[in-house]
Amino acid sequence: MKAVFEISGASRYDDAIAERYHFPKNYLSVAQQCVGDWIIYRETGATGGRKAYIAVAFVTAIDPDPTDKGLFYARIDKFLPFDRAVPYRDLDGRFAEQFLRDYADPATIGRAMRGRSMRLLNGPDFTAIVNAGLDAIFDPDNAIRLELDAGHLDPATAALLAEPPNERRIEQMLVNRKIRDAAFRKDVLEAYDNSCAVTGLRIINGGGKAEAQAAHIWSVADGGPDIVQNGIALSATVHWLFDRHLISLADDYSLLVSHNKVPAEFRSLFPPVGQPIRLPSNQRCWPRPDYMARHRERFAGGGLV
Repeated sequence: MKAVFEISGASRYDDAIAERYHFPKNYLSVAQQCVGDWIIYRETGATGGRKAYIAVAFVTAIDPDPTDKGLFYARIDKFLPFDRAVPYRDLDGRFAEQFLRDYADPATIGRAMRGRSMRLLNGPDFTAIVNAGLDAIFDPDNAIRLELDAGHLDPATAALLAEPPNERRIEQMLVNRKIRDAAFRKDVLEAYDNSCAVTGLRIINGGGKAEAQAAHIWSVADGGPDIVQNGIALSATVHWLFDRHLISLADDYSLLVSHNKVPAEFRSLFPPVGQPIRLPSNQRCWPRPDYMARHRERFAGGGLV
């Protein structure tokens, strides 16, 4: 069963929503029904929250918290943030969830949601919310810059994008690598202003497509998530070096370079030794230290400059 999991800036729980969701035992029966299915995260209004649906994810398992028998973890995979926050009520006043639409008194809806931080969600509502949240991905005007144009699409993905919205289509899109890469590319390049974080080059081609690429820091193949904190914008050659662990990032965001394996003509474009790379203006989008540490584990090392 699909569900809504609420998150709050004032939460006391051990959440890392791309990886785990921490909850008390009274929600266990709801959580267990979600294993092997999709959930949508809704941000509450606490501490200035948006009161909106902000991401979709897949629940793989429920584990007890080893430190507290009254708490549990929902293990999360395939987390994907929305292009835009989706309000729980549209401009016409229609609620996105059936239980809210069925509630007798909309004026007291806040009271109805108390004690329902995890709640089941029907298929049509799930489809409508995800479709609204990923509207930039589905917009044909964005096809070129997101590499979802005919020159980049395989036949199966092209057919999927051409289908009308339905639950099966949404579920297949959420696991489609080409579509997930497009969403990741959009978020990372917007965070880095379409510029290479290492060289500073910013080239925009036809259709608004940036020359820079979105690189995963902790690779997807090894379990890395498609979130902006696990990404960095790099030009094609720098991306090639980064994926082969010939360059990496220190804890202070300076560049580590395998001196004997990176040609001098490339190194001349890099920041001076000890100087941080170019980071997003929004610090919340900066690479996460634990992801950088994973990348460094496979760094070539030797002869650093």
